[in-house]
Amino acid sequence: MTGFQPGTRRVVVQTGSAAATRALAARLAEVAEPGDRLALLGPLGAGKTEFAKGFAAGLGVTETVNSPSFTLMAEYAGRLPLYHLDLYRLSGAAEAIDGGLLDEREAQGVTLIEWADRMGAEVDPGRLEVRIAVEADETRTIEIRAGSSRHERFLDAVAAGAPA
Repeated sequence: MTGFQPGTRRVVVQTGSAAATRALAARLAEVAEPGDRLALLGPLGAGKTEFAKGFAAGLGVTETVNSPSFTLMAEYAGRLPLYHLDLYRLSGAAEAIDGGLLDEREAQGVTLIEWADRMGAEVDPGRLEVRIAVEADETRTIEIRAGSSRHERFLDAVAAGAPA
């Protein structure tokens, strides 16, 4: 992994495999706190669900984590409760809100939202954004952007794990 950019509110790393993407996510989960919301963005097949699997493992979730495309939300028990949402089938923020996908329970745990762009950043402007772009072969470029100073600890966690 490479690319820590000091003095910015983002880090950019590259992973060369699904396992490396999961390892990065697990490292982020180590600093997760109740109420954190992560927006997972990227095209179909980018690795959003692999990221979610690694994040869940980092929280100590022992259940199998899959994309909740048809159930829309899955809940898992770990160090913190994990709420894993997939908005792929939704047309906008109103459907997510009206469907009860965002509620007060999530303040007690961490929420990962795949296809968060369907909800719009204005619904949750302080979220942590994780943008995954597919490069050649298994390589992924992952940009992690803090929406507020609350999420700087995630950037620090990535920087601490990057090679010198």
